[in-house]
Amino acid sequence: MHERSSSRGRRTSIGTGSVALSLGLCLCAGQLVATPAASAAPVVSAAAARTVAPKLSVSYNKKTVNWGSKVRVTTKLIDPKTGKKLVYGWVRLQSKVDGKWKTWQKKSARTGTVVFTTKPGKTAWYRTYYGGTKGVTTGSTKSVKITVRTSGAKILAEAKRHKGALYKFGAAGPKRFDCSGYTLYVYKKAVGKKLPHKANSQQKYGKKISKSNKKVGDLIVFRSGSYGTHAGIYAGGGYIWDSPHSGARVGKHKIWSNNYVVRRLAA
Repeated sequence: MHERSSSRGRRTSIGTGSVALSLGLCLCAGQLVATPAASAAPVVSAAAARTVAPKLSVSYNKKTVNWGSKVRVTTKLIDPKTGKKLVYGWVRLQSKVDGKWKTWQKKSARTGTVVFTTKPGKTAWYRTYYGGTKGVTTGSTKSVKITVRTSGAKILAEAKRHKGALYKFGAAGPKRFDCSGYTLYVYKKAVGKKLPHKANSQQKYGKKISKSNKKVGDLIVFRSGSYGTHAGIYAGGGYIWDSPHSGARVGKHKIWSNNYVVRRLAA
């Protein structure tokens, strides 16, 4: 009985050792000591787990442009952990609209350099924004003001939008126009210039320009003597955009008289 008890005790001891070894433990001098288990997860260093901010740089080929001109925006990205190009994630081109940043374009950062081409419609603040990737936070470049100079091209673009609108005496848009109502509407929409609703009064506004130096977008006021009788917008090549008379529609028409003055309302 005693011997069997001893044998049973040895079996129990061996079983305990087996359990201990399977758990990665060591029984030494009555103490339980932990040893690394084969299945334990690898230790991740603090440096490898650290999240860092990207290094971003941006350049603009122009910061002042005429309306309708393009601006090239180039952003370069560096991973501060490696010092090499950051080639993961996305970059956005943004401008501030009503106090909030609005995204206009989005491109992959797969080469570490992202180039955007944009055509600003008006003066505004721009920036590029990086959306982040594993181990690298989001980030943005400093905002830069792009100044857009008002030009005749912008005025002409607005004038063309109303092609085919029917003439109506006393009307100033947006669907019907008389001659001065048409010029009034176009200059206000395109460049924010306020004109009176009368051709004779409109010739008193803007900068006086000689006929030989007129440019696209200039105001043309035809006269009888010195009295202004009709108004239009110079389209180039001896043509104007105007709302001619009752029964006619807004369109591009040949200048028919030499008795007119030129006024410039845009830069």
